[in-house]
Amino acid sequence: MIFTSESVTEGHPDKMCDQVSDCIVDHFLKQDPFYRVRAECAVSSAILFIAVRYASEAKVDFSYLARKVIQKIGYDQPDFNAKICSILSAPQELPLNTAHRFDEIRLSDEEIDQVAAKNQVTLFGFACDQTPELMPLPIVRANQLARRLAEVRHRKILPYLLPDGKVQVGVAYEGNKPVRIHSLTVMASLEHPKQVDPKKLTADIVEAVITPVFQKQKIRPDKETRILINPDGPYLGGPSHHSGLTGRKSAVDTYGEYARHSGDALSGKDPMRVDRVGAYAARYAARNVVAAGLAAACEVMLSYSIGITRPVSLQVQTFGTGKIPDEKIRDLLERHFEFRLAGIMKHFRLRHLPSKNPDGYFHKLASYGHFGRTDMDLPWEKDDKVDILKEG
Repeated sequence: MIFTSESVTEGHPDKMCDQVSDCIVDHFLKQDPFYRVRAECAVSSAILFIAVRYASEAKVDFSYLARKVIQKIGYDQPDFNAKICSILSAPQELPLNTAHRFDEIRLSDEEIDQVAAKNQVTLFGFACDQTPELMPLPIVRANQLARRLAEVRHRKILPYLLPDGKVQVGVAYEGNKPVRIHSLTVMASLEHPKQVDPKKLTADIVEAVITPVFQKQKIRPDKETRILINPDGPYLGGPSHHSGLTGRKSAVDTYGEYARHSGDALSGKDPMRVDRVGAYAARYAARNVVAAGLAAACEVMLSYSIGITRPVSLQVQTFGTGKIPDEKIRDLLERHFEFRLAGIMKHFRLRHLPSKNPDGYFHKLASYGHFGRTDMDLPWEKDDKVDILKEG
């Protein structure tokens, strides 16, 4: 079997919108950790549109934050940059609701049980033993390649690259085990496409991007690996050629389509949104199951209903790899993990994370995935429930 996953760089229009949305979330949380906000963004040509619904007394300059994101990404081309981009915002201030203004860290278990979900959603968390990150190999390598593609541009190792880029990694499997890299495709946008010879581009990408990512890996490209760099000719990327929208790269944000995900956007939502934080809790549970050696692969499904505190359904599937029955793993998760909304927020301290990170927190998750990250201290990526799961 050949399985492929894609990732995109921070300059991809969809990912730019995710970053703007989560940058707004960060700045609200820094000023008022108990606010409510839902931010969405769309971009096309040289126009960026921001829609924000919020209940907070915090003051946030949406246009300033958007231009800051665009500038940091590195868009400085004549047809799209932070100065000339037209930014339209449609903020809607909602009445402050005292029911939302609680500090979950101070809540008792009985009080946590009174905080019901405000959304109906089914979420999935997944983990497997294919990589040290306990993630599927294709999406891990795709994210690493996309990040490296952006890095060589920022560091001017390949100064002719533009911010938008796409990567696809194909992995050959025998059963459920990855055995070789089948194919690598890199789409890199160029400042002056006609001035860069395709053979030079291929050689540069292989040397500066692909080789560093794979040089310490056991499974790496071999003589039969198909490597394609801009196979359809010059890649015209960025908002001048493609529109962008918050939440459209949910597979990149999660498991690269190797495992199920809800399809709901993760970015642009405050921690009171169970469709965001529930996905983190499901990943946390699945990761600890695999880290504890109870299964080689684990999917945790959580279903929430409006007005109900606990998930109406908690299901576990180990795809035949479980050392104990799936039903017993589910029982362990019900006993030892917190899946109530306020309980998740309390355990992860989600509303206080941006204030503890001066350069922001959630907007960093908007590129290169929300799971399996080794460059951030993510509470849902900790294996601190392993011992208790082993004890049963």
